[in-house]
Amino acid sequence: TRSFTDPSVSMELLRAVLQPSINEEIRGIFNKYMKFFQTAAINVRDNVGEEVDPEQLIQETCRSCLEQAKLLFSNGKKVVPRLPHEQAVPKRARQMDEELSRRGSPVPKKRKGRPPGQSLSNDRGVSGMAAWKLKVSEPVKRDGPKWDPSRLTETTTFVLGSRANKALGMGGTRGRLYIKHPHLFKYAADPQDKHWLTEQQHMRAIGGKMAYLLIEEDIRDLAASEDYRDSVDLRLEELKPFIPPAWMTEKMQKHMETLRRGGDVPPPEDPPE
Repeated sequence: TRSFTDPSVSMELLRAVLQPSINEEIRGIFNKYMKFFQTAAINVRDNVGEEVDPEQLIQETCRSCLEQAKLLFSNGKKVVPRLPHEQAVPKRARQMDEELSRRGSPVPKKRKGRPPGQSLSNDRGVSGMAAWKLKVSEPVKRDGPKWDPSRLTETTTFVLGSRANKALGMGGTRGRLYIKHPHLFKYAADPQDKHWLTEQQHMRAIGGKMAYLLIEEDIRDLAASEDYRDSVDLRLEELKPFIPPAWMTEKMQKHMETLRRGGDVPPPEDPPE
């Protein structure tokens, strides 16, 4: 047991009090640079193919930035050494973290004023991207009627992700749809699914590249929303919806249920040639 007069304990408790405010300011910094990460991730997706998940790529890059930022406080060492008190203090600090995260930080938060020369556009990113800015560490909500597996029946129609991108005017940036609308249900077709899709001429043989299936109703709901309904690039005739076989629909139901419960299903891998 350590005394609360221990300097390391006192500093850790102070850190726990300030952490919510620090997190908010860190999120603001990442939002300022998010436009660069988004543009780069989309370019990678376009160059490499649909097996690249831009959302995951951005999250990994943000985590890497935080890891590199540790070097600012490591006295030039590549690895930040663990402090001696870290094993003794965490229980009390975690309790404070949990309590403060529920109540919000008691530390006053700066809301007014901007550094000189910093325009509003710097925070919001390039035109048209503010509405779909990826928020660091913000979980995707997977609840409500659209995430009820019972909505997937033997008559539910689906569309390919590549066609949905074209239909909504994003044909040149295939990965943008998944970043802009991470709440959409998407299913990564496995080799068996791809074989059926190719046989039915819904898609060309694409080897090991990823192919996503989206629910047609979800895409048409997006097309009717304020963000898209007046767009001159809207091309709903590109959707080419289809009804998959019952065995594929059953797999998608299980996939949706897993995601809704907070699970993470890894993308399917094609067998080696």
